[in-house]
Amino acid sequence: MTVRPILIWPDNRLAQACAPVAHENLGDLITDMFDTMYAAKGRGLAAPQIGVMQRVFVMDCHWKEGTADPVAMINPVLMAAERIPVVMEEGCLSIPGITVEVERHKAVTVTWQSETGEFHMNDFDGIEARCILHEMDHLNGIVTLDHLSDEDRADKLREYERVNR
Repeated sequence: MTVRPILIWPDNRLAQACAPVAHENLGDLITDMFDTMYAAKGRGLAAPQIGVMQRVFVMDCHWKEGTADPVAMINPVLMAAERIPVVMEEGCLSIPGITVEVERHKAVTVTWQSETGEFHMNDFDGIEARCILHEMDHLNGIVTLDHLSDEDRADKLREYERVNR
């Protein structure tokens, strides 16, 4: 379909929470989101990253290793999270050129609707749990920089400005 432009931080739309989707035909949007994510070499993409303020994201955490497993989540809800925190570096398509250490839950249980309107609930761990939490942050107007202390954020902002001149 179409590769859409990705919003780049500090675009104000990236700091806005999205409204739930009243189920409608989202097929074209979801196809565009996958096309955009794959073209940008990402593992996930939330609708607000392309300027669509709806609670939708797509992910495919394993395509880079050769086994594609695309998932689209509409109105995702975090039902449970394993309390074991894991800190890892995360990149973001909307904040190019830098990575940020983010602490996230090791495993999560999520409910969501598919593009056909079916309800699903599943457990995810590892990179999939991290990707889901990262994309759900976008749906709530949160970016990786928001997980940092003021001092660490100031350091990353200087790095971001240096890299993206």
